[in-house]
Amino acid sequence: MLDGAARIPDAVAAAVNDGQPALGITDHGNMYGVLDFYKGCNQHGIKPIIGTEAYMALESRDERPARRGRKLDDSGGDTNEGTKLYYHLTLLAENNTGYKNLLKLASRAFLEGYYYKPRMDWELFEQHSSGLIATTGCLGSVVQQSLLKGDYQGALDRAARLQDIFGRDNLFVELQDHEIPEQKRNNPQLLEIAKTLQAPLLATNDAHYTHQHDAISHDALLCVQTGSQMSDPDRFKFHGDQHYLKTAREMRGLFDELPESCDNTLWIAERADVNIEFGNVYLPDFPLPPEFDKDDDYLRHLAFEGAKKRWGNRLSDEIVDRLGYELRVIADMDFSAYFLITWDLIRHARDNGIRVGPGRGSAAGCAVAPEVAAAGEPRGAVGPAPPRPLSLLPAAGVVGSGDHWGQPRREVREEGQERESHAASLGRLEEEETGWDRE
Repeated sequence: MLDGAARIPDAVAAAVNDGQPALGITDHGNMYGVLDFYKGCNQHGIKPIIGTEAYMALESRDERPARRGRKLDDSGGDTNEGTKLYYHLTLLAENNTGYKNLLKLASRAFLEGYYYKPRMDWELFEQHSSGLIATTGCLGSVVQQSLLKGDYQGALDRAARLQDIFGRDNLFVELQDHEIPEQKRNNPQLLEIAKTLQAPLLATNDAHYTHQHDAISHDALLCVQTGSQMSDPDRFKFHGDQHYLKTAREMRGLFDELPESCDNTLWIAERADVNIEFGNVYLPDFPLPPEFDKDDDYLRHLAFEGAKKRWGNRLSDEIVDRLGYELRVIADMDFSAYFLITWDLIRHARDNGIRVGPGRGSAAGCAVAPEVAAAGEPRGAVGPAPPRPLSLLPAAGVVGSGDHWGQPRREVREEGQERESHAASLGRLEEEETGWDRE
């Protein structure tokens, strides 16, 4: 976070103005910007290439090398063993299978490999390589770090290992030229590696900001990230002002002796074909009692039974009409399973003596929710609370006892970890203020 200063609309507009047919996104260690990027590109006739610049461990995501010194930035830091805390690797989705594997890799990096950064490893790459295109990476990659140490054979071995995992046509030897001396030194050796492995070349340019003149603003953003002053000569900063979205002419000029390295960017653009569907709800099947055939019928039963327990067997016309209206809306939007899953989770918590809060959000604020025990005790109201609009998906926030709330979550995992996901709140820096957007 706080590493990229290129706004998606600005980057897309720059690509359109230059006549570029495609644009890629490879945020460091996450995929938070993918959906906005995908929509922005498609709106302007640009093909979106979905990817991530992954963090990876040297060997295993279980490694926890001791950190050396106080320096910790996106270059990977240093350890007592002389290695890095983490390395970089660029991954791109060639198709929908690759996109799903990117999601798997990003999630498992956070859940299983987090150590300073969410790290992947060779084992995860082997398990989720299908549909992915990889490159040997930037100066922070395992390949280039080996070259910087003078270990050409080690760099070749690691590049070959990547090629074995992703395939001959799916591992590109990446070349960059940001006027950085280390890149000038490594590039000839990368050409030798590509020749030895018969791997295709790929010319890239890190675009941490859209225009060259944005380098100063990006430098200030790095100071925010690292808690440094711009006057500090020893702080983390980028070399020069070349990390912007360069035009096709500029890239062809940089690599005029290696035209195939630029041609291959178009090859990847032609191959990349990810289609993301919006507006569909994907929920697991809820196990119904044998006397009920549909989620809608079971939810209606629970709602009215809950209402009778709360207000007595003789329900007022207001309550009956209100519940009937909400149940029709929920059924029409295919949300019945969602309410049943939420009810089952909270029912399990209450049956096991785990305290649960009153609930919040558009789902918890409707009348059906408390009747199926998706919310807490009534808030002093004689009848159902005023209606709140349902969204896609409606929010049903629940606060549970911190000491025991892990038990219901474990129950969900036992049903299948692929059925559980974690929500995150992202901070977005605006020009005048910081706003928090729910993602």
